[in-house]
Amino acid sequence: MGEFDLIRRYFTHPPGHAPQVVLGVGDDCALLQPAPGMQWAVSSDMLVEGRHFFPGTDATRLGHKALAVNLSDLAACGARPLGFTLALALPQADEAWLEAFSRGLLQLADLHGCPLVGGDTTRGPLNICITVFGEVPPGQALLRSGARPGDDIYVSGTLGDARLALAALQGQITLPEALLNSTRLRLEQPTPRVALGMALRGVASAALDVSDGLLGDLGHILHASGTGACIDTELTSKLIAAGAYLESAEAYFGHEFLQQCTLAGGDDYELVFTAPATARDAVARASQTSATPVTRIGQIEAAPGLRLVGPQGEALAPRYASFDHFA
Repeated sequence: MGEFDLIRRYFTHPPGHAPQVVLGVGDDCALLQPAPGMQWAVSSDMLVEGRHFFPGTDATRLGHKALAVNLSDLAACGARPLGFTLALALPQADEAWLEAFSRGLLQLADLHGCPLVGGDTTRGPLNICITVFGEVPPGQALLRSGARPGDDIYVSGTLGDARLALAALQGQITLPEALLNSTRLRLEQPTPRVALGMALRGVASAALDVSDGLLGDLGHILHASGTGACIDTELTSKLIAAGAYLESAEAYFGHEFLQQCTLAGGDDYELVFTAPATARDAVARASQTSATPVTRIGQIEAAPGLRLVGPQGEALAPRYASFDHFA
């Protein structure tokens, strides 16, 4: 099977009702048309075998995740997806792998009305790079720089489950089978919070998706906004979904490891965002309309730095480091 046969067979997919796609796969460039008066939102993410995913990862889940991590960036900006390109390096043209990968990729694309409009394929070590395009009304993009002292800090969904799965797959811990299956799904098939991001337009003051760990990613908001923050670790410790499978997750794993997972585990692809205290009802409505749970975990402060407090309000040492490719 040649390169262009591969593209036609697995990656040429009817865009459905997508008026934003003037011209899709098959030419030197795709042509996209945002709605009148809208701004582009563009992001790229790369997944490298052995760095971002294990060799032999289920190809359907890998296709899903490759697009999900990009859609998560659009969600963090409150943007609506329009389309994406795929650059794919393959060690070989394995038809079974390609069928499964494209199925996971395109099913998620269809779910979000975000058609594949072009890209490139080549032979080489497995490497997946996606560039996603979205649109947002001028002045309504959620940025990292808008947090203000007194704002509440929220996080969507659950945190730390992907880190549990990673530790189990690396042989560091042992998980009951049902818990391993659920956490591995969170690691390999995350849910991009696109609906929540769009619902937070005009409500959230700043936002970012949690890819490298809550504290590290929140730190980007604090740096861009010139603020500090206080996080209640009693609240964040309850965000891990493992509690639904164990009588006491803390007794099973230990307090310190659970804190590391929830505060700095990474690969969650949830949204961390800030909003004025006066917007709590609006945040609740955004959560309800997007069918996405959110939890208030702290507050933005004027003094620079990130403070962690325990159950009694006692200060905790900030000893949790988020992921960094070059650290």
